[in-house]
Amino acid sequence: MTQPSTITVESRGAIDILTLNRPAQLNAVSPDMIAELTAYFSGLHDRPTTRVVLFRGNGPQFSAGAELGSDAFAAPGTGRPQRQLKMQQNYSGVIRLMRSCPQPIIGLVHGAACGAGFSFVLACDVRFATPDARMNAAYIRIGVGGCDMGSGYLLPRLVGLSVASEFLLTGRFLKAERAKAIGLVSDVVPAEDLLTKGLALAEDMLRVSPMGLRMTKQALNTLIDAPSLDAALMMEDRQQVILLETDDHAEAVAAFRERRTPTYSDQ
Repeated sequence: MTQPSTITVESRGAIDILTLNRPAQLNAVSPDMIAELTAYFSGLHDRPTTRVVLFRGNGPQFSAGAELGSDAFAAPGTGRPQRQLKMQQNYSGVIRLMRSCPQPIIGLVHGAACGAGFSFVLACDVRFATPDARMNAAYIRIGVGGCDMGSGYLLPRLVGLSVASEFLLTGRFLKAERAKAIGLVSDVVPAEDLLTKGLALAEDMLRVSPMGLRMTKQALNTLIDAPSLDAALMMEDRQQVILLETDDHAEAVAAFRERRTPTYSDQ
């Protein structure tokens, strides 16, 4: 992969700070950005030294959504449906990678997060927002469906079907305080404190065992669609038995008894 031009990645120990970096274009999502995000999130699956990701945007907006007029919208001609489907799958594939990567993703939302930017926010595990944050499913306002890039799956599970329908059927903006009231964002903080807030949560995540953190994200992804309580308990039981056999479990118990901070080794 060549040096990314539409995103930046800053590593702070086990924490990556991923930033959408097209501020002059309000971080509009282009095919190049999708390719770079795909490469980044694909690589995380084999990079256990990165344990938490913070996801934010550079400039006045988190992301204005898909860049209209870009190659994301296939030119007319023979094979256009096939070419358009391939591009659509490239875009939605980023959401799949965000949900399947083992690292928790903390979204830091400021300004507008529209369309594809909204889907990026939904695909994070935890979200914090600034008072000026506003999000919408902009897709429906450009003549396509309001369910795109995972929004029709993720939003109802995060806030319930009625509230999700309100926003997906209209494209109206969801502002920060309402987002907090319905549980879509965990907190609303001043812009100057947004990164600090995200880093503090990331540091808390780093205090737990690496394998336990990864398997908890995996379990949450699976259990949200569990067909029954019995199925959920079965998966949790197996996960716990696996983790009980790790060196980090023994270290955590020893550290608790000795009243010290555990030193984890499992990656």
